[in-house]
Amino acid sequence: MTYRVRALLGACAVTALSTAAMAETITVATVNNGDMIRMQGLMPEFNAKYPDIQVEWVTLEENVLRQKVTTDIATKGGQFDVMTIGTYEAPIWGKQGWLVSLNDLPADYDVDDLLPAIRGGLTVDGELVAAPFYGESSMVMYRTDLMEKAGLTMPDAPTWTFIKEAAEKMTDKDAEVYGICLRGKAGWGENMAFLSAMANSYGAKWFDMDWKPQFDSPEWKATITDYLELMTNYGPPGASNNGFNENLALFQQGKCGMWIDATVAASFVTDPKNSTVADKVGFALAPDNGLGKRGNWLWAWNLAIPAGSQKVEAAKQFVAWATSKEYLETVAAKEGWANVPPGTRTSLYENPEYQKVPFAKMTLDSINAADPTKPTVDEVPYVGVQFVAIPEFQGIGTAVGQQFSAALAGTMSAEDALAAAQAYTEREMTRAGYPK
Repeated sequence: MTYRVRALLGACAVTALSTAAMAETITVATVNNGDMIRMQGLMPEFNAKYPDIQVEWVTLEENVLRQKVTTDIATKGGQFDVMTIGTYEAPIWGKQGWLVSLNDLPADYDVDDLLPAIRGGLTVDGELVAAPFYGESSMVMYRTDLMEKAGLTMPDAPTWTFIKEAAEKMTDKDAEVYGICLRGKAGWGENMAFLSAMANSYGAKWFDMDWKPQFDSPEWKATITDYLELMTNYGPPGASNNGFNENLALFQQGKCGMWIDATVAASFVTDPKNSTVADKVGFALAPDNGLGKRGNWLWAWNLAIPAGSQKVEAAKQFVAWATSKEYLETVAAKEGWANVPPGTRTSLYENPEYQKVPFAKMTLDSINAADPTKPTVDEVPYVGVQFVAIPEFQGIGTAVGQQFSAALAGTMSAEDALAAAQAYTEREMTRAGYPK
C-alpha cells in the first residue's frame, strides 16, 4: 500500500512537471505602481484558470518602463509579449502597425462596456489596439482635518486662487506638514503631465495652429511662476525629485495638506493599512482659473501586445483576464471595492456597491471633464490633454520637463527655463519638419 501511494505521488509529480514544461511563458512589462503590484499578487487566480500559461514580470519605474518598451517595440526586439503602455503611445504605435488588434477578444469581455472616453483613445481605424487596465484623470486630494483647522472649506470645484490660499494656511514646516505636494521629477509623464494640465487651465498651450511652440507666452509664464511659488513656499524639500510614488508616500505619512495628482491614488490614500490619514481625506475637482478649463488630465494604463510577439494567443488570454469584469470582481472580493482598478468600465460606476466608495463619483466626473480634442482654451492642432499626441513629444516633453525641474531645484530661473524650453522645442520641431 505504501509503495502504491508513493508511486501515485511520484506520478502526480511527473505530471505536474510535465504540465509546467509544456506551459507557455509570456513576459509582461509593467509599471511599479500599486495596482500593477496588486495584479501580480493575484496571479494564483490567473494560474488556476490558465494553468498552461506562465507569466514572467518585468516591473520598472515609470520613466524607465517607457524607455525600455519604446526601444523594444521600435527595434522589434521581441523582449516582451505584453507591454503596459499609456494613452499617448497606444494610438501612435497602433498607426505604425506595431500593436496586435484586440477586436477578437471573447464576447464575454464586453468591449462595449468600456468607458467611451477611454476606449476612444485606444482605438485606431476601428481597431482596439490596447485594453485599459485602469483609467484616470487628476483631482485634488486633501486633508479634511487640516482644511478645517485652517478655517476653510474645500469647494467641489476649486480655483487656483483658493488652492494658493489653502496651501499657505495649511503649511506648518516645523511639524513637517506642507500645504501642497506636486510632481517635480522630470519627465513627459511625470512633472510635464501635471504642468501641461495646469497650463491648460491658465489658457496656455504647447503649440499654436502653425505648430509654433508657445513657452514664450504670458500664459506659460503665469503657469510656471505660480507653480514655483506654490512649491517653493509651501511644498516639501527636494520636490524636484518627487514623482507620483514619492508624493503618494508623503501624503500617506501625513506630510501633505493637498496633493493634486492621479485619481487612481484615491484608493491608496484612503487605505488604513498604508495611510496614516486614511480617515481624513477629501476630494475635489482639479482647479481652474475661470477660463472654462480645469487642470486635470486623461490617462489610462493599458495592456498591449507588440506585433513582434511569438505568443499572441497566450498574451491575449492574459490581457483579456487582467482587464475583465471578472478581474474587478476578484479584486473586490479580496481587497474591497475601493481597491478595484478604476476608470475603465461603465458597469463599475453603475454598481451600487462601488457607488458607496467615497471617491467613485469624483473620479468619473474628473474623467468626463477632460476633452483630449479640446485640451485648452484656444484651438490647437494637436490631441491630448497632458501630452501632445505626436511621436516627437516623448523626447521634447522630457527635455522641457528637465528645464522646469531645474527651476524648481533652484539651479535656473523661471525665465531661463521657459527660454530654454522654447529654444529646444523650436529646434526639434523644425528638425522634425513641422508644420506638416
